[in-house]
Amino acid sequence: MKNSVLRLGKDSIWKLIAAAVVLLLPLIFLGSDYLVLVCCFILIYIIAVSGLDIVFGYCGQISLGHAAFYAIGAYGSGLLHNNFHIPVILTMILSSILAAAIGALLAWPASKLVFHFLSLATIAFGEIVYLLISHSPSGITGNYNGMFSDSVNLFGLKINTNTRFYYFALVCTVLFLVAKTFLVNSRTGRAFIAIRENSHAANGMGINVRKYKVIAFATSAFYTAFAGAMYMHLVKYISPDTFMYSQSVLFLTMLLFGGTASLMGPIV
Repeated sequence: MKNSVLRLGKDSIWKLIAAAVVLLLPLIFLGSDYLVLVCCFILIYIIAVSGLDIVFGYCGQISLGHAAFYAIGAYGSGLLHNNFHIPVILTMILSSILAAAIGALLAWPASKLVFHFLSLATIAFGEIVYLLISHSPSGITGNYNGMFSDSVNLFGLKINTNTRFYYFALVCTVLFLVAKTFLVNSRTGRAFIAIRENSHAANGMGINVRKYKVIAFATSAFYTAFAGAMYMHLVKYISPDTFMYSQSVLFLTMLLFGGTASLMGPIV
């Protein structure tokens, strides 16, 4: 009993130290704006890869087209803000909802595909989105010239420095990770795991396999699109080169190295 209490105490201390380090990173890297920028990218990738983990790690559906959702979030947010002057924080949410809807539409027919057939379908989707943003009608996306946009404006506070963006991204990351934890521990999360382990057995137990695959893809798309929107308003410039097939491979590589079906995997 005493050993258990001591172990819990040590775990709490380490968690507090880790939290303190994360909160104080911009101060630790004071004078090096580049290192703070790298930390901002880390937080963006944690959200994007956490989204991929939902569909791949928990639901067992391989996707090599998540760069497409990353692009939809980035271009969607930029276009909505530039053309309709909607506040950036709202355009980030709207573009993520759009990506979730497109992800659901993609998953509906693709839910019958498995293994390399599904991966080929997602690769094709990624290439279609890449061609669309690089050869857009009337050059609305700027094509290969790319497009510019503004910083996040949160209740009058302009998040126009890397340090400010770091704390904004940190809050977003925590919210997304908490939401993921609740999701995977819910009835829906258990259905995902059952489908991953054996979709035929899951179907036999009364789980609507197609429905939950669609939910997994839509949720995953929302996460990755929001990360793309964050990228857009951090860098304030995007071009099609950022959203090539190699970006999807990078997401998957990060997930495989960190570990699938876990909270810490995408963080690692």
